[in-house]
Amino acid sequence: MQQRWPSRLWIVRHGESAGNVAAEAAHGARLARIDIAERDVDVSLSARGERQADAVGCWFADMPAEERPETVLTSPYLRARQTSGRIRAAGGLAPGAPEHLIDERLRERELGILDRLTRAGVERFHPEQAEMRTRLGKFYHRPPSGESWCDVILRLRSALDTVSLHHGERRVLIVAHQVVVLCLRYLIEDMTEAEILAIDAEGDVANCSVTEYAFQPRQGTTGKLALQRYNFVAPVVAAGAPVTSEPDANVAAR
Repeated sequence: MQQRWPSRLWIVRHGESAGNVAAEAAHGARLARIDIAERDVDVSLSARGERQADAVGCWFADMPAEERPETVLTSPYLRARQTSGRIRAAGGLAPGAPEHLIDERLRERELGILDRLTRAGVERFHPEQAEMRTRLGKFYHRPPSGESWCDVILRLRSALDTVSLHHGERRVLIVAHQVVVLCLRYLIEDMTEAEILAIDAEGDVANCSVTEYAFQPRQGTTGKLALQRYNFVAPVVAAGAPVTSEPDANVAAR
């Protein structure tokens, strides 16, 4: 039987973006809105984010060529594409690895009418949504024109099916966003709502942190991906780049 899963899977959150910096400033000042002019999809890496992406690229480059990622799947958002590009430029991919494959299913969670609002902004402009989010919880709450975590999980189920169909037995790198990292963990590890929200409550996924899985053929009936590390920031620390974990610019405070 052909192996369904990649032999190795890395999931990397993009480097710090200008949106992350603006979101942190807005939350800290208890402002209602996050001050970003561009569409969320067009927000670029900050200078610190570039250093973080270079650092994780060098970490991959230090691996033997036959252990580096062979395939890269990337969110279409600019900050994710820039992170992926800098990993490649640092020599972090296997020789002959194709250009990163853009997959829209790996995009950031869409917040609809709550986009660019802090928690204070949601409570001020959409108090009914703040009440509904408290009642339903973040896993099921879907803002108007936006997505719940369950909606993100639905599209990621399809993305994982594509990985299984086209990239089984290969070494695959995914570059995406905080909620995508968490929702992929939920799917791959067959978690419950309570389990993944407990992990989320422990703290944000750090920019350019690495979540890594290895295929274990003897687990289960057909093998499975086993978690090797989560929110791993040693590559960023070793390179002397700053470790950051600001919320994304379109995400209301926790």
